[in-house]
Amino acid sequence: MCRGVPAGCLCSPRPALVFDACGRGSLEDVLMADDIKLDWTFRLSLLTDLVRGMRYLHASPLRVHGRLSSRNCVVDSRWVLRVTDFGLPALIRAQALPQPLRAARDLLWTAPELLREQGGGGRGTQPGDVFSFAIIMQEVIVRGEPYCMLALTPEEIVEKVSRPPPLIRPSVSMGAAPPDAVSVMRQCWSEAPDLRPDFHRLHDIFRHLHRGRKINIVDSMFEMLEKYSNNLEELIKERTEQLDMEKKKTEQLLNRMLPRSVAERLMLGSRVEPEEFADVSIYFSDIVGFTALAARCTPVQVVDLLNDLYTTFDAAIEQYRVYKVETIGDAYMVVGGLPVRTRDHAESVATMALHLLHLAGRFRLRHLPDTPLHLRIGLHSGPCCAAVVGLTMPRYCLFGDTVNTASRMESTGQLHLLPLHTNYQLP
Repeated sequence: MCRGVPAGCLCSPRPALVFDACGRGSLEDVLMADDIKLDWTFRLSLLTDLVRGMRYLHASPLRVHGRLSSRNCVVDSRWVLRVTDFGLPALIRAQALPQPLRAARDLLWTAPELLREQGGGGRGTQPGDVFSFAIIMQEVIVRGEPYCMLALTPEEIVEKVSRPPPLIRPSVSMGAAPPDAVSVMRQCWSEAPDLRPDFHRLHDIFRHLHRGRKINIVDSMFEMLEKYSNNLEELIKERTEQLDMEKKKTEQLLNRMLPRSVAERLMLGSRVEPEEFADVSIYFSDIVGFTALAARCTPVQVVDLLNDLYTTFDAAIEQYRVYKVETIGDAYMVVGGLPVRTRDHAESVATMALHLLHLAGRFRLRHLPDTPLHLRIGLHSGPCCAAVVGLTMPRYCLFGDTVNTASRMESTGQLHLLPLHTNYQLP
């Protein structure tokens, strides 16, 4: 539809026209929005609005638009298309201002005769507006940019359109829209201006494309709103499913970083109180000679080494009733008996330690396959306290002498020698 101009700025060097703001943006914006579903009836309504607007404009004293494109066709909140940006060339000519230069991208809607005669920057013509409408029809039918199916730059397209042969036009198949609509589009971009139908004729053609239904603005608006509502429901359902999937991914990631019971309380916004455990078993290990080994590797190789080794360990400890607390550098910490209390935690952790020791013995470095890998392991059982520390990056931490003792047993241990602590009796 075409609306009157509410305000204008005639002051040089930037004369401007002011139009009503339309919340849905330009037709180009609507077509490029993947989340907006447009069936053919919806698209036909938008094109019909454009034909009405241009029919009115060509019958008005302005007589011609001259700069018609999907960028200056805007869609309001009621899904009615409006034509804007008309009359500005006349303003510029009236004030004897220099014509602004237009980029090749802006000339894709310009008729070939105008490109040849005026370089696309002069006064438009009514047949030229019809050609621009045909390019907009191509955009609406395929939901793509002008000439998007051609592997050419805008400069190359403008050059080829202005200087045939060969005749360059968008390639749109008959199956992309009703055959009558595709046929009309091809008539509108005819090379000869006098072969293009005017907008009065196009208005009658589009009435036929509506298959005899009465074209009423209010009826069309309600029909579009109903279709938009249905599309919106489908979009909400799709986005809800995506949200559920992302929520599950987030929960899975959080459950890997924290115990499940702790993660659930944090997701509910509850405070996680520190908890005491009377009997747990703690495992510490590191790589013997890691500093010297790292000196023989690049930083990326060190990362690959630790990732490969601890990915192997992570898969192995899933067989045991234990919880991986953290990895710091080459240090690996596991606990049994928390957060779920168990009576056989010492047995589980000890068996797991032997399993990891066996895996380390068979592990081969990608870049140093002949270099053996040795673990230094420390185990200790006793009481400890567990708590979540921090808000930005919360960590599940263990505190107490049991943790310190296990860490010292690991750090002071020697290869093939096992430090013993004989003063603790397992329950």
